[in-house]
Order: sequence, then structure tokens, then C-alpha cells
Amino acid sequence: MSTAVPLRQRSGKRPVWAERPSAAGTTGKSAALTLVVAIVLVPLWIIVVTSFSTQAAVNRAGGLVIRPDGLTVSAYREMLADPTVRTAVLVSLGITIVGTAVSMVVSVLCAYGLSRARSYAHRPILTLLVVTMFVSGGLIPTFLVVTGLGGYGRYWSLILPSAVSVFNILVLRTFYSGTSAELIDAARMDGAGDWRILWSVVLPTSRAVTAVITLFYAVGYWNAFFNVMLYMPTESQKWPLQYVLLTYVNRGNGLPGSVNSGFGNAHAETAPLSLQMAVVVLTLVPLLVVYPFMQKHFRTGVLTGAIKG
Repeated sequence: MSTAVPLRQRSGKRPVWAERPSAAGTTGKSAALTLVVAIVLVPLWIIVVTSFSTQAAVNRAGGLVIRPDGLTVSAYREMLADPTVRTAVLVSLGITIVGTAVSMVVSVLCAYGLSRARSYAHRPILTLLVVTMFVSGGLIPTFLVVTGLGGYGRYWSLILPSAVSVFNILVLRTFYSGTSAELIDAARMDGAGDWRILWSVVLPTSRAVTAVITLFYAVGYWNAFFNVMLYMPTESQKWPLQYVLLTYVNRGNGLPGSVNSGFGNAHAETAPLSLQMAVVVLTLVPLLVVYPFMQKHFRTGVLTGAIKG
């Protein structure tokens, strides 16, 4: 009995994907990665340095500061002393925590129900959800529904209209569908119902995708500001941090309630541009703190959930 030998092995050559990279290829990859890192880090560096700069340093730089010059924490001191900013931080944290919890409960329950082939009307419901990804009622009908239900000026109007993402539900459903049937059957033989199976079998085996989807929802709520423009345009005491920043950037003046008068005062202790960048840094800090702990779940969460089934 003869064994066929691949042509590449007979010729002594490695497959293309197993060949050692050339010096030019390695240099090109290193240059590309360096460029990508620079594109990400340089703007962040400029924002941080400007937030710590004095009015004189901003004037000498003609705007955003690249090289540290006359560093000060006055912008952060003034920002944190402003009651509007402190309230906005608490509002943003509350909306993010409550909204993420509501979104995850609804998404997990919906995804688990749709992942069970024997669940009632799961195919029509799945079809209806997919249709909503391409067809929307529009902004005006949504506004009329929310205001008609008494949501104008209420915090729930910042959560419920965007509480569910069909894409996230589909990712969870795909992952739940790949849960070992033997585990589920064993749990049913032990007398476990669907609630017990979801809590004790499905969720523990899908921690990665659950963590990733939780992060997606949390980032979305933390960065959201458009619903505030629709349902809370005049109630500044209820604004989240992102909308406070947006208002400040658009007006080009000090924060609401702040003593800083604006860009024109060259003798002010705190440069308005530095204060503006300090608010930007404040909005980025929670994401920069949380993301490193969640990043390890992306590969095993989203990618596996997208491929399974």
C-alpha cells in the first residue's frame, strides 16, 4: 500500500502560511502597527496634556497642546467643584447601571427563549426581530409614543427606547444554541426547569459572551446623549455627563453654573479649552478602567458566538 506524499513535502518547500516572514514583511507589519497605535494614542495624549495646561500654555500653542508646558490641575478642580458636573456623573452612572441591567435581563431571556427549538412561536418572533433591524418606525413615531406614555422629562425615557439591541440578542441566541445538549438533558433528568437550566447551565457556560454584551450595553448607555436632546432638552439638573459635555462644546462657554466666562478671557486661571478637555477625560476614564478587564472575553465571546451554529 502506497502513501501519497503532498507535492510541497516532496519538493521540500513549506506551505505559504508556514513560511518565515521576510524582513520587508516584518518591517511593513511593524510600521503598520506603529501607525495604528499612534493614531489611537496621539489624540488621547493631546487631550490629556491640554486638560492639564494653563491658559498661557494654550495661548502659546494656539489651541490644543502637544508638548507639556505649565501643567496645572485647575481644570479638574473647577470641574469637580461644579455641582452640574457632579450631578451629571451620578446621573450617567445611574442610567448606565440600571439601563445595562434592564437590557441584559430582557436580552438574555429573549435569546434563551429563541434558542430553544421547542419554545412557542420562536421562529415568527425571530423573524419579527430580524425585520426590525432593517425597518424602523422612525424618529417621530418613537417620540410620539414615548411622550404619549408620559416619558417626557423622565429618566426612563433615556433607557427603555433603546433598551434592546436585536444584534446583541442574535449573538446571545447563537451562543446559547451551541450549549451542550447533554448538559441540558442531564439537567432535565434531574428535574430542572427552564429557569434553572438558564441560571445553572446556560449562563455559567457562556460567561464570556455575557460579559461582552454587558460591556456593549454599558458603553452605549454611558455615551448616549441623543435621547436627552429629545426628552430632556431644558432640564439641566437631569442631564447625564455626555450631554453636559456636548452643551459645553457647542456653546464654547463655561460649564452650566461655572464662573468661567469663556474663551475670550486670557487672564482666567483655568483655560476653557483645558476645562473642555478635562470633561472629555472624565468621560473616558470609566471605559479605560473597565475595558482591560473585559478585553480577554472578546475573542471567546463575540467571535465564538458569531461562529457557533
